[in-house]
Amino acid sequence: MAVYCSDIPYTAEEKIVVAMDIGTTHTGVSYVYCYPGQKPRVNLVTLWPGQAVASGAAKIPTFVVYKGTRLETCGQQADDYLDDPEYTIAKWFKLHLHPESLKQSDNPPGYGSNSNYSSKLEIPPLPASVTLQRVYVDIMKYLLDHTKQFFEGHVSNGESIWRRLRHRMEFVLATPNGWDITQQGFLRRAAITAKLVTAGDADTLIKFVTEGEASVHYTLAYSPSKSWLSAGTIFAVIDAGGSTVDSTLYRCKSLEPHIELEEVCASECIQAGGVFVDRAAENMLREKLCGSKYGDDDTRTDMVRGFESKTKRLFDGTQTSNMVDFGGNKDNDRSYGIIKGKLILSKDEVAQTFDNVIGGIVESCQKLLRGRRVEHILLVGGFGESPYLKKRLMDIFSKQGATVVTVEQPSRKAAAEGGAIWYIKRQVKARAARFTLGTISNVAVHRAEHLERIESAFVDSDGLLTVRNTFTTLVKKVRKSQLTYVRVIHPIKMD
Repeated sequence: MAVYCSDIPYTAEEKIVVAMDIGTTHTGVSYVYCYPGQKPRVNLVTLWPGQAVASGAAKIPTFVVYKGTRLETCGQQADDYLDDPEYTIAKWFKLHLHPESLKQSDNPPGYGSNSNYSSKLEIPPLPASVTLQRVYVDIMKYLLDHTKQFFEGHVSNGESIWRRLRHRMEFVLATPNGWDITQQGFLRRAAITAKLVTAGDADTLIKFVTEGEASVHYTLAYSPSKSWLSAGTIFAVIDAGGSTVDSTLYRCKSLEPHIELEEVCASECIQAGGVFVDRAAENMLREKLCGSKYGDDDTRTDMVRGFESKTKRLFDGTQTSNMVDFGGNKDNDRSYGIIKGKLILSKDEVAQTFDNVIGGIVESCQKLLRGRRVEHILLVGGFGESPYLKKRLMDIFSKQGATVVTVEQPSRKAAAEGGAIWYIKRQVKARAARFTLGTISNVAVHRAEHLERIESAFVDSDGLLTVRNTFTTLVKKVRKSQLTYVRVIHPIKMD
């Protein structure tokens, strides 16, 4: 499996950088061992417990299994506990952390509905007496433990190197474009509790990168050809993941000596990932199988599992009949299209599970592209591997002169690997702020609105009439910033 290698030797102090992407449905980890004088190489963490050795998959299901409140396991091994009532599984828990700005309306439209797109769905509850932070702490520990084992088994003298560099190990955490410092603070606290870093080092050893920015680094690193890219080129990156779809518009500032990009405008982030197709499929099956002996919750759960693992991934819009594997040879109900443990769905039935979600993605992208000439749209992410999603986007955006391109690596996690590449390259040099950023300070009276608070003003040590606790803007919303990091300083009371 080819991996990215920098074209420039590393010149700073020796270190290990671990990049994690804890996605809604799948999770991945990559790392870089940086050694002075050598070209840094991104390494994918594979051989996860429960995976077939030959698969070489660099991502695992985002499952955390508990028996009561005791952690049992995570990832691929959760498959062994899916149908065991003594165990509960935390899944899709990333949705609990989404800000309210990403949550809209009600449940997805029902089977046969032509109503507008809606991105709200009921979030699976967490296991009883298990907090969201506990789930994140447990999966972070699991990811780091296996990364350590993998590193020590694949790097010469790896055990000694890991032990020597562990205290200053850096972590890159990928987050949706729509997350802000609230979610970053939550992940930082979880990382401290999981002992990835100490409280004193967290601000310097933890880096956050948006999934959109990680994905553009991944895409440019593995794109078969960059002949389409030139100074001034504007292109879009759509990262279609499990729960969110992040869309970002970039302008290429230069190609030499290195590729430099800048965001053209504030990125888009909506809840329209692959899990919404799964939920639409569940709603469709509930109505389709009403009256059938195979319409019970347990059987429907097996069908949704089969739909997600195979039917959804193979569907490209051309198949007139589509099979959903769920049972055995004795499971038959021809009046409902069930033959020998397989449910037959028509092309229209499968397409309908996608259509509302794709409608939301297209609406978000049209908002991003409005009034701009874009020739290339790069599609990445787990849901981005869907041939039907790619076909629909090509049909729509080709009419606007844009070509949809994918980097087809289904066993990899773009944001996890892209986070490590981002750490090495940092190709995006300017970002468009999604929010207005600023600080609270005391300022001299100089604007009309200050007069409204004149009663609380005081004379400072310089003899100036001063207003307390005024918001001072540092970066306005949508304005481009050259800042690489923003460090949050907790406010103090000013007398």
